[in-house]
Amino acid sequence: MARTKDPAIRSLLIDRAAQMLAAREPVTLRSLVAGTGVSTMAVYTYFDGMDGLWTAMRQEGFTRLAARLAAVTPTDDPVRDLAALGAAYLSNALACPDLYRVMFDARFELADAAAADDTLHCLVTGVDRARAAGRFRAGVDPLELATQSWMIGHGLVSLVATGPLPPQTLAHGVPLLTALFVSAGDTPDRCRRSVEQGWHP
Repeated sequence: MARTKDPAIRSLLIDRAAQMLAAREPVTLRSLVAGTGVSTMAVYTYFDGMDGLWTAMRQEGFTRLAARLAAVTPTDDPVRDLAALGAAYLSNALACPDLYRVMFDARFELADAAAADDTLHCLVTGVDRARAAGRFRAGVDPLELATQSWMIGHGLVSLVATGPLPPQTLAHGVPLLTALFVSAGDTPDRCRRSVEQGWHP
């Protein structure tokens, strides 16, 4: 009978490899498992070898992000919800900064490229809701505004989770998103209140 795979071991190896890459350490079969209590055979058991591990690392980053975004409960305020999705994006990156670096490293293939698109689609859907509710102008392009929102979050988290700035910098997300959403048609005071309610990275 085949042994049941332990998802904790899979996550351990993925996180360890991401940490080693971030520290610019060479990642080999032996260095990967050193000190973990796991044998080198586990890399073949869970990933079919090192090539599979590289693919799994980037995919895991988007899988965890998708789960974090899915945990955001929609309310009757779609602008608040857009800010909450942005905050969830940041929280995910801050929780897994090493894996976050790998997510956007195009040197590694994605087993399911649609997974990355699905995370952006959460924001597109959020913009659609705000537009349908009359908070944004009818002519707003949901994909364009979602991409701009993503860029704000990505820029902030890159400077904090993987860069030189302190966590307090994340507070800039409120005025940045407010300015973006006001440019899309929302009223300044109402927009600011909504973003402040949702922005808790």
